[in-house]
Amino acid sequence: MRPGELRAAEWQHIDLEAKEWRYFVSKTAVQHIVPLSTQAIEILKELQPLTGHGRYLFPSERTQRGDRCMSENTINAALKRLGYGKVIMTGHGFRAMARTILDEVLGVRPDFIEHQLAHAVRDPNGRAYNRTAHLPERHKMMQAWADYLDGLKNGAMVLQFKKTL
Repeated sequence: MRPGELRAAEWQHIDLEAKEWRYFVSKTAVQHIVPLSTQAIEILKELQPLTGHGRYLFPSERTQRGDRCMSENTINAALKRLGYGKVIMTGHGFRAMARTILDEVLGVRPDFIEHQLAHAVRDPNGRAYNRTAHLPERHKMMQAWADYLDGLKNGAMVLQFKKTL
């Protein structure tokens, strides 16, 4: 999802049993379904006691009423505090990174990835907006992505590419 959609995520749109987050995409106002991995479900269950009483998963720390979500600068500021300035990574950069790794490393079909990114996907007949959802495949893809990231976190073997002249 886009960083703005993440920071404005609402508890009412999260279905922990179905392992899905359903919301309207900010750019197109079309409903989008995000399959949630088991790791994402566990994180949400840990977050729920902290913010589940309010509207937003990530409420603004500057309001007591919880009527605003966290600032648009929060994600990039957190990355900067972790040592990843905007030249290295941004909140939106995770989308590009996922798009590349899902395709080139994990071998996921590009149309599944594009659906997951809420992009318009042309079908073989040239229609601009393909209405298929590929939900079972996207559930598998998101679980594979979460498992891949866990592997990196836990020290999985990273293959080095050889330079070619």
